[in-house]
Amino acid sequence: MSDTKEKSSALSVEEQGIDTIAESDRHGSPKDLFWPWFAANISVLAMSYGAWALGFGISFWQATLAAILGIVVSFLLVGIVSIAGKRANAPTMVITRATFGVEGAKVPSVLSWIATLGWEISLTTTAVLALASTFQRLGWGSGAAPKIISTIIVVGLVVVAGIFGYDLIMKAQQAITIISGVVTIGFLILGWSHIDFAAVGASQAGSAPSVLGAFLFVMTGFGLGWVNVAADYSRYLPRKSSNAGIVFWSTFGASLAPVLLVIYGGLLAVSNQKLSDAVGNDPIGAMASILPTWYLVPFTLVAVLGLMSGAIMDNYSNGLALLSFGIKLPRVAAAGLTAALTVLGVVYVTFFSDTFIGPFQGFLITLGVPMAVWTGLFIADVLLRKKDYNTDDLYKADGRYGAWNVKSLVILVVGTLLGWGLVVNTSASWLEWQGYFLGLFGGKDGAWASANLGVIVALVIGFVGALIFQRGDIAAQEAQDKEN
Repeated sequence: MSDTKEKSSALSVEEQGIDTIAESDRHGSPKDLFWPWFAANISVLAMSYGAWALGFGISFWQATLAAILGIVVSFLLVGIVSIAGKRANAPTMVITRATFGVEGAKVPSVLSWIATLGWEISLTTTAVLALASTFQRLGWGSGAAPKIISTIIVVGLVVVAGIFGYDLIMKAQQAITIISGVVTIGFLILGWSHIDFAAVGASQAGSAPSVLGAFLFVMTGFGLGWVNVAADYSRYLPRKSSNAGIVFWSTFGASLAPVLLVIYGGLLAVSNQKLSDAVGNDPIGAMASILPTWYLVPFTLVAVLGLMSGAIMDNYSNGLALLSFGIKLPRVAAAGLTAALTVLGVVYVTFFSDTFIGPFQGFLITLGVPMAVWTGLFIADVLLRKKDYNTDDLYKADGRYGAWNVKSLVILVVGTLLGWGLVVNTSASWLEWQGYFLGLFGGKDGAWASANLGVIVALVIGFVGALIFQRGDIAAQEAQDKEN
């Protein structure tokens, strides 16, 4: 494809909805996945996870180990789910019909729609707060005005990219990766003098449950927040693309920046308690407070670009999830609806919520449980399936995948109920009903309460449940190829 064609393609509105990508439209190679996943996860917000991990009452070294493992393991799951994209050339929530049935898949589609909307609101809100903080620090306004202007700018750009679609997103991510990488290196250099290595060494070690809690929180906040959209960005790859290459480039691209940023954020947080406390209300603004004024604009640029990169991908995938549910709308209209709901969410969190991290943690943990069950089911499906998906039957309730797969839905419900019983949300009062099984582990105030056991339990239930109960279904589905 010529440069001219690539440019015109990137500036054209994507017509593709949730239908299968035609053979003639499939292009690229696994290494192309590096760009969107790196750009979406180089967000400076990742540094805040260093402070949040320390909030579990553990040492810097424990937080670092938990963060690295949580990031890499969770994005490895993203890589595995991405394999399904090239094997079906369809969006993630269409492919999951092979597991839940064409009608039954509406359940995870709704969950995915809520999850991507929540993530879009979270990322957009953080970008708005970062931009507003910069306006105020530069003396360009105060009060509500900077927040209103920031909301218009950030949401507007996210909507434009979401409307144009896949090709523009992939091109934009390359530019964001390069710009963000360069400016972030500058931030790391300028912030180095604020690190107190004596404080790092003096940080007190915490309990094993606290380390596990930090690991699962990071895992939920990074890769588990992306698994439900992973195939959306590999669906244009040719069927001959390497599975190993898809897993590697997705995992490597997504993990590289967060690992470095979380470690650096932990170093800053353990060195400065005031900074660590401020992260909860305005993560990016808190990190920017240690920078000289002359670097504030470049830092804000990279912060907003990184956050917008993730929000753009969520906006795009949110529209696909809505269409997968069966809503009869053009993809562009679905993206616009998502944008409108995002504005409402941003306004609430920015103007009416006392703290950013409370609603964010509550959202992550609560929705993370059913999404962890779904992830286990989907990962098992990818590993068990020996052939490509039958793309025609993914759209027919009377095809090989059926209308409803009751076994998968039961696994989803059981895993969710057990998972919610093993998590606790002290940061969100409206979620105090959770943790009803923690009495078996010392109660809601016990050592294991903060470990978020429900997330890993839900993931295991989904994976093991599929291995036991779905193996026969998958074999029967693939046997129909021989019959036909």
